[in-house]
Amino acid sequence: MKKQLLLVAVLAALSVQAGAAVPEKTADTPLKPQPGQTDAALWASRVLTKLHYKPVPLDDAMSEKIFDRYFKSLDAEKMFFTQADIDQYAIVRTRLDDAITGQNLSVPFGIFNLYQQRFNERIAYARELVKQGKFDFTSDETYQYDREKADWTKSDAEVKDLWRKRVKNEWLRLKLAGKDDKSIKETLDKRYEGYLSPSRKLTAEDVFQIFMNAYAMSIEPHTNYLGPRAADAFDIAMRLSLEGIGCVLQSRDDYTVVREVVTGSPAGLSGKIKVGDKIVGVAKDDKSPITEVLGMRLDDVVALIRGPKDSTVKLEIIPADAGPDAKHTFVTLVRQKISMEEQSAKKAVYEIKDGNVKRRVGVISLPTFYMDFEARRKGDKDFKSATRDVKRLLVELKKDKVDNVLIDLRNNGGGSLTEAVELTGLFIDKGPVVMQRNGENKVEVESDTDPGMAWDGPLGVLINRGSASASEIFAAAIQDYGRGLIIGEPSFGKGTVQTLFGLDRFAQSDKVHYGELKFTIAQFFRINGGTTQLRGVTPDIKLPTMGDSDTFGESSYDNALPWTQIKPAVYIPTGDVKEIVPLLDKKHDARVAKDKDFQYLAEDIALVKKQRKENSVSLNEVVRRKERDQQEARSKLREARLLSPTPGADDPILVPDPKEALNKAISASAKTPTGKQAQTPKVAGVKGALRSDDGLQGSERSLAAELEAEKQAKAAKDVLLNEAVHILADEVGLLKTDTRMASRVLPYAADAK
Repeated sequence: MKKQLLLVAVLAALSVQAGAAVPEKTADTPLKPQPGQTDAALWASRVLTKLHYKPVPLDDAMSEKIFDRYFKSLDAEKMFFTQADIDQYAIVRTRLDDAITGQNLSVPFGIFNLYQQRFNERIAYARELVKQGKFDFTSDETYQYDREKADWTKSDAEVKDLWRKRVKNEWLRLKLAGKDDKSIKETLDKRYEGYLSPSRKLTAEDVFQIFMNAYAMSIEPHTNYLGPRAADAFDIAMRLSLEGIGCVLQSRDDYTVVREVVTGSPAGLSGKIKVGDKIVGVAKDDKSPITEVLGMRLDDVVALIRGPKDSTVKLEIIPADAGPDAKHTFVTLVRQKISMEEQSAKKAVYEIKDGNVKRRVGVISLPTFYMDFEARRKGDKDFKSATRDVKRLLVELKKDKVDNVLIDLRNNGGGSLTEAVELTGLFIDKGPVVMQRNGENKVEVESDTDPGMAWDGPLGVLINRGSASASEIFAAAIQDYGRGLIIGEPSFGKGTVQTLFGLDRFAQSDKVHYGELKFTIAQFFRINGGTTQLRGVTPDIKLPTMGDSDTFGESSYDNALPWTQIKPAVYIPTGDVKEIVPLLDKKHDARVAKDKDFQYLAEDIALVKKQRKENSVSLNEVVRRKERDQQEARSKLREARLLSPTPGADDPILVPDPKEALNKAISASAKTPTGKQAQTPKVAGVKGALRSDDGLQGSERSLAAELEAEKQAKAAKDVLLNEAVHILADEVGLLKTDTRMASRVLPYAADAK
């Protein structure tokens, strides 16, 4: 059905209506659709309605879903739009499908421009409240900090009251942290002013991507539209490499600041770039003039700095320890391939006392299932791969004489399906790993065909709510084969397979880029016939659940695919852990009952869940100060315990890695932005525990303070990892003393007898 004339007429009416209320001081140049975007939207709709695993027609019903999701994407906390704004566009609620198929994106851009107007108005009002600084902290009102499920405000007065409470809460946080009124005013005014800058840098590409994602994610949660730049970022994340100079950058007060220099990169080897340096100009090659980048979007600066391997880039820099008027320095570097080693697999070895003997547990942390697809396709024998890295680490752990291995997949959101299958193959002889069912109900079995195991000893897998997709394929296969213990909390519940589909194939010119679609093409199933979709993987031994299933995980999506099952694959379990799990659970319960740090963490998790359920904070100073004092007292008590000269009697001991020690020695010679030598932070906290609130956000802290806080967070005691290591040490002890049980858990292991 064609509604284009009506759609244009409606837009004209809405533009006049919206424009009439725009104060001159907040008016920004409205964004408009760019050439090629209407074509990209049309081609995307044709692909998604035909090739998606769950094809949904682009009709009036879908338009309503897009409408709701688009407004939610722009204003998730319902702090900018009012119900009147939503009603203003109600006439197009069932016509956004025509905006796509009729190639007229004026309405979605009109909605975004209204959002920009409301954004400017709300921030201006917040700054006025800060300027006045008149808040009564003796009243008993509260502030609801999570408004995602709240209704749209009914009036401008109501939304202003929300902002009054928000500013009042932020003022109170800073006041409780010891700031005086003058300092609070300066901090908050700068904060709200800082919100305007990135908002004004949004482009038509950003708006188009937000709108197209509202469409894509209305079909199913894991379907997305990626603009050209977002597609490049996704590719880098998968292959864990890029071509550049080796600096991690961030925006601070309109400056592009060096946050980290990658060891062994062109920037690191030059010795001319330091953490804290401000990049103010970039010449993308040796023939181009310097482009000033002060105030430029960070991704635009990064695009200038990145380039082909062996090409030249010139940087204009204000040194970290110099003022804004200091003499600028110029550094010329040759771009090289940069490996993102921080996201690569890492190993550690822990020793645990078990009576008069010591057990060794090797831990492999895997942040993502990465693979350099392009390098593998080209036949590069050194292509980057999660499985290859883990296999190499297993060889090293054998030399370290570990008794058990733990694969830490916490917060591993997935990645390559091929990597999940091949990684599983390191721990089973051969056989099916996962099944895929496509939109035509055809089932394919993905199998490990490589005989033998890289590790045939005891095995554990540590998961949490952030373990998704490929992580769940691996954990489920290990569980179904009886190959190892799954420890932690129930996983995310993403049981679908996505593919990337480039839209540039439809472009009429090489200069036009339509972006990519990432959409679901299949659902994967465990070899036992069930699926991880919605329910995730349930651990054999449960640790405290830190996530909230209502707000995080597959079950939090309103349009997630349902759980289902198919006929199981034909496979032979390699072991059986059912008999040993109750024994390990009993030891686990007895140990954590005496573990103060574990109890502290459990208390904090319970407190966070209580606060999340209440979804509000008091704006009364006396009440908040009492709550803060109680938290500070708890923190000091725990800190004193953690800073004791010797670790707890039962704490696993990290075995020093000679290579790691060398790297730390090299890093120790580096200087922090203050010029002082970096110090190894003491363990003064527990991962996941509550922290003292300083009332500040992001770049409001100095870079040195921010980096120090990150070091402290990394050095924090990982109570859940320690307990998982203990569980695996217990398993080793039980298997050593009970040969009958060992023959069931590890029937194939040569030393199980």
